[in-house]
Amino acid sequence: MQRFSLRRTATASNKTPRTINRNLVFNLIRTRQPISRADLARASGLQRSTISLIAEDLIQDGWVVEGSIGKLPRGRSPTFLEINRRRAIIALDIHPAQTMVAVTDLAGKIIAQQMVVVPEGATKALNAIVTAIARIRSAHPDLSFDGIGICLPGRVDLHLQQLIFAPNLHWPVLSLKARMEAATGLRVEMDNVANACALSEVWFGSTDGRHDLVVVAVSEGIGTGIFANGQLLRGENGMAGEFGHIQIMPTGPLCACGNRGCWETFASNRAALSYYKELAAPAKLPTFDLLLQYAQSGDKAAIQALTRMAEYLGRGIRMISAALAPREIVIVGDITTVWKRYGPVVEAEMAKNAFTRVPRLRPAYDGTAARLRSAVALVLGEDPLDAEQ
Repeated sequence: MQRFSLRRTATASNKTPRTINRNLVFNLIRTRQPISRADLARASGLQRSTISLIAEDLIQDGWVVEGSIGKLPRGRSPTFLEINRRRAIIALDIHPAQTMVAVTDLAGKIIAQQMVVVPEGATKALNAIVTAIARIRSAHPDLSFDGIGICLPGRVDLHLQQLIFAPNLHWPVLSLKARMEAATGLRVEMDNVANACALSEVWFGSTDGRHDLVVVAVSEGIGTGIFANGQLLRGENGMAGEFGHIQIMPTGPLCACGNRGCWETFASNRAALSYYKELAAPAKLPTFDLLLQYAQSGDKAAIQALTRMAEYLGRGIRMISAALAPREIVIVGDITTVWKRYGPVVEAEMAKNAFTRVPRLRPAYDGTAARLRSAVALVLGEDPLDAEQ
């Protein structure tokens, strides 16, 4: 199946000019749709004849369709091009106790989604997810599915297609890719959620794919995805970016990785719930979503818990800023729904005693949908490992 470069502009490559131009045109259509051939020529700098050939090629392959007809004061009315809405991706966002299954179009729009409670045991968990995929596919018989993208709360060895580090995931998912492909007949691409969200920022967001960024994914734990020099940094065995498991207090809480005082034990969703339990002593510990609602309703203990979480989040991000000096740092997770209130707390901590330029800090462009939309980037976007070969 055709894969497309994450870069939005033509750059030096070992690919043929035809492939580079095709990637460029497809990305322009995807990000600026609906768009005319004439506007594509102006935006890309390519000849109109070249644009026409590439557009017809994309239409013939089913990636692009002709849509509405524009109106001009004189001359021929242009026919606008847009992404084929009948092609879709299955997106999986896996958490330790639950998995979100969604259908998205090629532009990242979420068409449908459902939550699946994951039972214990690898076989039962996989069967529950496969059943949910079959159910959501059957509900959309008019769509053609190009693959499944899976966001995982752990580090993945893409060569072996195995999870190699997932301390917060309590059911084994080794060989998940092969088993899912056999069960569904669809191609499966999977990666660490922070890596996937970094690709998604380049694919869908305001990032141009040329400057460095770090995505910090905040949920049960904390993961980071590093996009630098036009590709993801994976490190030895795919372990680059585990800032969440850097120890910041040797006598701190026990972490799922087995150490004490890791950054995520102070700045994750679980940490905020722990703070709330300490402050309010509730009869039943709420979910993180409920904690956010409590804070928005004025619950003082919830506000204090989230403020403490935000402070530690900022301290850890200051560490990332000093170590990597990216141009921007992007936050993914439910905390972004209350970013107007707690984002300034994170920024203030990040800026304290900074000895390098403070990077731009912002929530993911698509908020809480970032994890699901990143599946499209995994399935359609060019894999950095392929680019190296």
